[in-house]
Formats: sequence, structure tokens, C-alpha cells
Amino acid sequence: MIETVVSMELPVDEKLIIQKNRIMPVHPTGEEKRIAIVTGTHGDELEGQFVCYELLRRLKAEPGYLKGIVDIYPALNPLGIDSITRGIPMFDLDMNRIFPGSEDGPMSESLVYRLTEDLKGADLCVDIHASNIFLMELPQVRINELTAETLVPLGKKINVDFVWVHGASTVLESTLAYSLNSVGTPTLVVEMGVGMRITRAYGCQLVEGILNVMKEMGIWEGQVGEVRTPVVSTDREVGYLNADSAGIFVPHVKIGEQVKAGDLLGEILNPLSGDVEQAVTAPISGMVFTRREYPIVYSGSLLGRILGSREEGEAGTEETGAASEGAAGAEMAETGATLEGAAEEGVAEG
Repeated sequence: MIETVVSMELPVDEKLIIQKNRIMPVHPTGEEKRIAIVTGTHGDELEGQFVCYELLRRLKAEPGYLKGIVDIYPALNPLGIDSITRGIPMFDLDMNRIFPGSEDGPMSESLVYRLTEDLKGADLCVDIHASNIFLMELPQVRINELTAETLVPLGKKINVDFVWVHGASTVLESTLAYSLNSVGTPTLVVEMGVGMRITRAYGCQLVEGILNVMKEMGIWEGQVGEVRTPVVSTDREVGYLNADSAGIFVPHVKIGEQVKAGDLLGEILNPLSGDVEQAVTAPISGMVFTRREYPIVYSGSLLGRILGSREEGEAGTEETGAASEGAAGAEMAETGATLEGAAEEGVAEG
């Protein structure tokens, strides 16, 4: 059943409407568990749209197997999706930086307050994000170390390639995930794919994982496909690749590929002189889980990330030096002054 969660007046007799689709079991008992699937917080992140469709398709195909409540919110920021804008267009605000909002605050804060109230009390919330137009991300769950004890077991069951447990210092407290986790509503942040695109394979992979988690929770009794076991990593196991020069980045490896320290991962080319400005090599051995998609780069631009062992990650951090650490820190905080710097997300929750 499609329900209106928020309806707010706009100029010229229009309304901002946020809706959810609530799927109920055929024979409800009143004791059902509830899972909430949310996406579309950022209007340029579309991977979650296919996940919502495919999950609904699977549930509608076998309604008798559903034993709990599934709430699907495909567009928390409908104006952003309609205008291909990351934030809320008329306010120029990042919606995921103003939670939990305020009941009596300005329109944007009142909007996110109502959303938060509607999501509170769910037995699990899955907050789906994509990357941006600059980067491709392998399907992953990002978890604040303060909530790792509760969330890592759930993250292992949702069919992502790895679970990234990151330090509390990189967490933004004004996100939806932080706000919900703070009030006892377990919330997993999933990051995958690339901005303004849909990666069908990743979407199908995540739907299988959501159904698997639902089965573990007693919400779903239908069939679930094969679910992969993710690697659980920490900040110290991640190696960053940053550009030393401006130019055109041409990658030599695929996302998800295993590489060794010193391997050539790509080149930064100068189209005017015909020179190779930088041969980009792996600082550590491991799996490429982030890869540059947008070819134009500047000094400091993020080119990729490698998931390695704890020991290699620590060594890689020492070798990359202060410049790389500074770029990574800026990226995590999303404080870049340029469009690219502002959009390239680090390990913050969405």
C-alpha cells in the first residue's frame, strides 16, 4: 500500500510529497517485525531505485512467503532526483547533513524530522547510497566502530563484497544512519556503484542480500540465492591512491581485481604534450574496491582505494605520506572546495 509520509506546501500551489510502499503479509498477526529500505537521499545516486523495484517485484511474486512488514522509501529527496541534484534543490542543502531535524524548524528540518519519526522503531533500516560520477564503488557496508558489535553481524548477511568498519572520528552525526542508530533503530549504510547510473548486477546482488537478512529476521520464508561472505575491514587495511598531477586518468585494472604492491594500476596522461605525467602504482597488495570513473583529474584527486591486510594497510599509510593522508582526510569530511572535492565521499555514512 502506497502511503504519504510527508506532504509540504511549495510555491505556486505545488507540494513536496515523500511516499513509501508498505508491503504487508497476507495474514498479519500484529506481531510482525519491520524492515525499512530507504534510498534517494541524494538525487544523483540512482542505484537504489533499481533495488526498490526488484525487491518489490520479488515480494509481489510470492506474497505468501512474506511474514513481516517491508517499508520501501525510494525517494527521500524527490526534488533532487527529478532535477538530478545531489541536495535539496531549492535550499541547496545536503539532506543527509540535517538529520534528525526539528519538528518546529524550517521546512527542510521539519521534513527530515517527520521522516525520522516514521522510520523509528523499525527492526532494521537499510540506507542505500551510490557513489558519484567520479568513482565506482564495489558493494559495501560502512559501519561506525561504535555500532560495530550490533551491525557487523547484519552486514555480513547482506551479500556485499566487504564490510568497512571505520573510525568514529570520520562519522558525521547529522546523517540519517547516525540519527537512527542513536535512538536504537539498527541502520546499515550500503554504498555501491556509480553516480547517475544503475548497475543492474549490483542491484540484484543487494536484493538477494536483503532477502537473506529478512529470512534471518523471520520476515521472509521464500528462497534466497547464494550469499557471499564479505571481508570485514578497518581503516588501517585501506590504501588510498591519489593523483600527483593533473591530466587524463586511464585505468589499467578492473574494480574488484586483486593487485600486488607496485603493480601498475593506471596512468595520468597529458593530451597536449603526449607525455605520461604519472604511472599510478599500488601502495599495498589487495583488492581494488574503489576506482576512478571520471577521467579528468587534478593533483590530489582520488583515483582508487585498495583493501589489503592490516599490516599492509599500516605500511601503505606510512609510505603514502602526509599528502595522501591529508587528501583522504579531506575526502572523509567532504570539505573540498571544488565540485569534485565535495562529491567524493570518504567513509562517512552516506
